[in-house]
Formats: sequence, structure tokens, C-alpha cells
Amino acid sequence: MSDTLPNVAEYTVSEISFALKRTVEEQFGHVRVRGEISGYRGPHSSGHAYFALKDDAARLEAVVWRTAFSRLRFKPEEGMEVIATGKLTTFPGSSKYQIVIESLEPAGIGALMALLDERKRKLAAEGLFDPARKRPLPFLPKVVGVVTSPTGAVIRDILHRIADRFPVHVLVWPVRVQGETCGAEVAAGIRGFNALPEHGAIPRPDVIIVARGGGSLEDLWGFNDEVVVRAAAESGIPLVSAVGHETDWTLIDHAADVRAPTPTGAAEMAVPVRRDLLDRTDDLTRRLRGAMDRSIEARRTALLAAARALPRPRDVLALPRQRFDTAAAALASALRANTALHHRRFERVAARLSVGVLDRGGALCRERLGVAARQVDRAFCVSVEAHRARFRNTVSVFDAVNHRATLKRGFALIRDEDDRPVFETGKVAPGARLSIEFCDGRVGVTADGEAGSTPPEPTRAPPPRKARQKADPEPVAAKQGSLF
Repeated sequence: MSDTLPNVAEYTVSEISFALKRTVEEQFGHVRVRGEISGYRGPHSSGHAYFALKDDAARLEAVVWRTAFSRLRFKPEEGMEVIATGKLTTFPGSSKYQIVIESLEPAGIGALMALLDERKRKLAAEGLFDPARKRPLPFLPKVVGVVTSPTGAVIRDILHRIADRFPVHVLVWPVRVQGETCGAEVAAGIRGFNALPEHGAIPRPDVIIVARGGGSLEDLWGFNDEVVVRAAAESGIPLVSAVGHETDWTLIDHAADVRAPTPTGAAEMAVPVRRDLLDRTDDLTRRLRGAMDRSIEARRTALLAAARALPRPRDVLALPRQRFDTAAAALASALRANTALHHRRFERVAARLSVGVLDRGGALCRERLGVAARQVDRAFCVSVEAHRARFRNTVSVFDAVNHRATLKRGFALIRDEDDRPVFETGKVAPGARLSIEFCDGRVGVTADGEAGSTPPEPTRAPPPRKARQKADPEPVAAKQGSLF
């Protein structure tokens, strides 16, 4: 073969590869290629994305560099039909040609709608759009959380509308509402509000509004992102979706608890009108007072009607009084008749009693009376003896404390003119009238000499040789007398 083509130039593999690369790039330059995304697995760790575009008969490798990937309006998705704009080139390392994509757009609204319908069916099958999951909005929230762009007209409209209706605390979670990171940021805002503690430093919202102004399907595509729909469905706080205009529908609208036609409409749904509440309260107050007045008046009328229907007290008592007078008038004759009746019954019973029965009954009664009399005599004697013993004890105690017993032992009681006992010589003045009480009477004396002088100690008489015979006790009546 070398003998047949001696003049053919020789190339290295690299020379051929780079020659083909230059030829392809110079021939085609920038191109727009329509095809279906295949083999997309997300961006590489380097930030670049690799996949392929295909149709019914061919396949074209594609690459999106990291800088271009961040500027894409849509994320590539498996099976999505797109129009890619970029440059054709070759990759010498694998001897294949490819397109370096600089921009990516859906291949018409039909392609986006088809992708949207497919995603909607998938999420609906999981129950994320089930009406049973939806919750009512709080009537009067204290804190409203808004997930939107902090610089657009949407947040200004919401704040202005809330301030006009019922001023409450508004928290704004700033996000991008368009572009590649829109979906992830919106989902992070919804989950961030739900993660706030109940009584933390930052108040937890009672309701969340996800809002964005109007735009094309491509502009609103971030709110069709699956991560946004799942975050809205998982939200523990009631969520209002206000994305686009009234005719714009996104998947977050199906997952939210309430869909508002516009961001301003979302603000109106979130809070009531304070003035209307005050007017309604005043109206209810007036109606309540009117109802109370009518109720009281109705009860007063019913009470008066019932009072008129009641009989007078004297009429109520007239018949019982008449029956009482009739019974009282008949009482005397009834008593006489009853006495006569019992008298006749007694005479009939007495006539039937025989003399023998009376004798036997009398003997039995006398025997019983005798037994009872003896029992009474014994009980009386026992009682008298008990009282006599108690009386002797009382007399003994009285003799022990009676001062007259002391006087009988040779002592005397001195009293002053007021008949009060004198116990000390210092209480006696010269010339004072005194009385000396002995066991058998009193003697009046006049005090003489100096008061307070110590009298001579009396000489004790010697005891008698023989004990005197104890005298008979005096009668109890003789021993009693005044204690003083």
C-alpha cells in the first residue's frame, strides 16, 4: 500500500483531531439545535453539566460550562424538549463532536406545558394537591410572613394593603423570584419560616404569603419547581400562593392552602378590615342590647299576664276557711256523740263481767300491788341511807373548815367596827372599837396601849393526867352557824 500511495501526507492522531476541530468550528460557528434532553444527571462537581440532545434519528453530545449554567433561565430536565444555542466543536479525547451550549430555552410553550402536565400528574398522584390537606387561614393573624423579592413592587403593595386594612407585624424573607435559583430560594424561605420557634426572638408567622408579579410561563417557571411544591405542601403554617396575575397558574397554587389572584388579593385574604370589624362589633352590640330589651319586655308582659290570671289570696282561702268554720261548729256535737258512744260500749262490757272474774282479778291485782309496794319500800330505804351517808360526809367537811371549831379550841376572832376580821396589830389604832368573838358569843372592847407591841407568849398549861371522856356529839343543827 505504501508503494501505491507514496505521495500521501502523513498526520498524527492529534493533527487530524485538531484539524477536524477547526473545520467544524469554522464551518458551523453558532447554531441553534432543537432536541430532547437525554442523560441529564444534574451539574457535575465542577459546576459543568453534561448531557445529550436527541431526536428520532440522531444524538448530539452537549456541555454547559459552569458560568453559562448559572445564567440559564431553565434548568435542564430529563425528557424536556429544548432549543439550545451554542457552538459546535469536537472533543479530541473521544473523537466525537458536541455543542457547547450558551443558552437554553424550551422548544415552545407546548413543550413546557407538556412537562408541566407530567409533573402535575406526578405530584397529584402523591396526594400533594389533595383538598383534605388544605387548612383555613387564621381570622386575625398577629404576624404575616412574606416570601418574595425585597425590592419589587409586590412587597410594597402587600405592605401598603396590610397597613390600610389591619396593621400587623410583617416579616419578609428575601428571595429571587426568577432564574435558576428561584425554586430553591423560595422553598428555603417557606421552610425557614416553619423552622422558627413559637416564642423565639423572631416571631413565628401565623400565615405565609408567597408572592410574585405577573410574567410569562418562563418567568414563573421557578414556582413550578418540585422542591417548591413539596415545601408548600409540608408547611405547618397556612400558606397563600399569590404568583402572577389571576390567569396565571403554577404548581404552587395547587399545593398552597389558598390561592390568591394577585399579591394585593393575598394581603386582603390574610387580614380583615379593622374598620369593618369595629362596625360589625358595634352592630352586634346594638343588636344584643335590643334583643335583651325585647326579651326583658316579653318576660315582663308574660309575668303581668300570669299575675292577672292568679286568684286573689282571700279567694284562695275562702273555701278552706268555710270548711274550717263548718268543722268547728260540728266539733262539740261530735265530741258529745263520741263520748256517749264510748259510754254505752263501756256499760255493755261492764255488764258482761261476772263477780268471780272480778274477785280473781282483784286478788291478782292485790298480789301485784303488794310485790310492788315491797320493792318500793326497799328502794326508798336504800335511797334514804345513801342520802344520809352523803349528809354525814358533808357535815364532816363543814366541821373541818368551820372557824367555830377553832374557837372551841381556845382561840378568839377579833373584828373591827365594820365587822371585818383583824389579823395584824398594826391595823389597830389606840381607842378603836373592837369585838372579840369566842365560841359562845362576842364581847365588845376598846383598844388601849401602843399599837404593834408584841404580847407576851402565853404559858402552855400542863396536860391533864387522865384523858377526859369524849362528850357525846352535838346534834347537827347545834354545830351549824355562820361561817364568820
